[in-house]
Amino acid sequence: MNFQNTNNTFKVILSVGDESGIGPEIILKALCSNEIPEDIDYILVGSKKKLQKKYKQLISLGIENIANPKNLKIHDLEISSANDESKSSYGNSSFYYLTKAIELVKQYPNSALVTGPICKKSWSLAGHHFSGQTEVLAKSCGIKNVGMLFTAKSPITGWRFNTLLATTHIALRMVPNELTAKLIHSKLDLLKDFCNTYIDKPTLKVAGLNPHAGEEGILGNEEKDWLNTALIAWNKKNRDIKLFGPLAPDSCWNSSAKAWINKDSERHDGILAMYHDQGLIPMKIIALNYSVNTTIGLPFIRTSPDHGTGFDIAGKGIAQCQSMIEAIKTAIEMTKNSRLLNTH
Repeated sequence: MNFQNTNNTFKVILSVGDESGIGPEIILKALCSNEIPEDIDYILVGSKKKLQKKYKQLISLGIENIANPKNLKIHDLEISSANDESKSSYGNSSFYYLTKAIELVKQYPNSALVTGPICKKSWSLAGHHFSGQTEVLAKSCGIKNVGMLFTAKSPITGWRFNTLLATTHIALRMVPNELTAKLIHSKLDLLKDFCNTYIDKPTLKVAGLNPHAGEEGILGNEEKDWLNTALIAWNKKNRDIKLFGPLAPDSCWNSSAKAWINKDSERHDGILAMYHDQGLIPMKIIALNYSVNTTIGLPFIRTSPDHGTGFDIAGKGIAQCQSMIEAIKTAIEMTKNSRLLNTH
C-alpha cells in the first residue's frame, strides 16, 4: 500500500494504539479539529474495520465532530480475528501497528510519527516484552541514547515547558543503580540539543534524586557523592548553558507553574528529572491536557498524547482529544525545524 504523492506533502503517520482503549476515539476526534493543519497527509495505521466500527459507535452516542474513516487514508492491518477481544489480541495488534508505523515514517523522509496509547500488560501477554513504545523505537532505529521528553506549549503565555526523564519505565527501587554520571551527561546533551532548536543559550535545571537534594548527605548520598561533580563537569564543557542543580525536587518545578500562567515570570527552558513520576507528576498537573510525550534523539520526530489507554472510559464517547491534538501539532512543528533531527 503506497500513499506517496507527487507534491511531497508532509505526512503524519498515526498508529492507533490499543483499540480497546480510547486511542481510536481521540484520533478520530482530533482529525476533525480545526486546530490541526489541513495541508497535511494523515495516514492511520490500524484496522479499517475496527475504526469504522468505532466511528459508528460514537455517532450512535451523539458525537458529531468526528472524522469518518471512509474519508481517511488508512494502512489497513487486520492482525487478529475480529471475534478475538482478549487483552493479548489487542496487545498484539497495537504492537504491529507501531512497527508498521515506524516502517512508514522511515519510508517517507518528509513525515513524523504520532502514536496512540498502548497497554504494556497486553503487550506482555502477547509476547512482546518491551516496557514501552520508546524502547521499541530505540531498538528499531538502532539508537541507545534516546530521551523521553514531555513538552507543552502554554495556551496562555506561549512558553514551552519541557521535562526530560533520566530514567523511564523502570521500578523505583532500580532508579539509583541506573543513574550514573555518564547517563546524566548523555541526557543533558539531548536536552541541550532540543532546547537549542528554539533558543541559543538555554537555561536548564536538574532535579535531585533525594528529598531536599540529599541535604548534604543527610537524606541520601547520590548528590554529594557524584551528581554535583557530574553537573559541574558537564557545564564546563557547555559554558554557554546556564545550569542549575541538583535542586530540591519538591520545589524544582515551582517556576514552571508560574511561567505557565504569567508571561512576566522568570523562565527556564528545560528540566532533567531523575525518574518517571518525579517529572510526570508536575508536568501533568501544570500542563493538564496540553502535555505531549516525545522521543528525542531519533532520526525522525515521534510524539504521543501524555496519557494512557483510558480503559475505564473507552466506548463512552467522553475521552478528551486535546493531548492528541497537541501531539499532532507538536510533531508538525518539530519536524519543520530540521535541527531537531539526527541529534543522537
